[in-house]
Amino acid sequence: MSRIGKKPIEIPSGVTLTIDNNNTVTVKGPKGELTRSFNPDIEIKVEENIITVSRPSDAKDHRALHGTTRALLSNMVEGVSKGFEKGLELIGVGYRAQKQGNKLILNVGYSHPVEITPEEGIEVEVPANTKLIVKGINKERVGALAANIRDVRPPEPYKGKGIRYEGEYVRRKEGKTGK
Repeated sequence: MSRIGKKPIEIPSGVTLTIDNNNTVTVKGPKGELTRSFNPDIEIKVEENIITVSRPSDAKDHRALHGTTRALLSNMVEGVSKGFEKGLELIGVGYRAQKQGNKLILNVGYSHPVEITPEEGIEVEVPANTKLIVKGINKERVGALAANIRDVRPPEPYKGKGIRYEGEYVRRKEGKTGK
């Protein structure tokens, strides 16, 4: 039995959840609204303030979908109530970020500044010119934008320069040794 799939999900106050006939779940909360379609084989029940997810059989595909469905539902509920955020750090001489309107402009050692426009519903904050915070209600989209920003200049192993996640450990290598 899936350990994650068995766990019930508590619905916090202020969050409403509706399930259509074809297993499309809509979650509304103080931060916004998320909708997602799930496999019709997986049964999603709401009793009082608790969501339970169950599978029809122990077939391999049903076992895989069970935990995944529960995790996605949990992330939807958490996203509309609290939201998600991912922190990034710019490390390197002259590396800096700034926000211009809705665009994020990165100067990370290229001959030109790199512009990134976040999609609807995702916000990028620049508390310091070497720190970024990506915020939103959809965990998948927040992580994807943070990964795209990191891919502009991933951290390199010799000097550690680049864009890294907050708290990310970059394994360092020793440089060449001269004779």
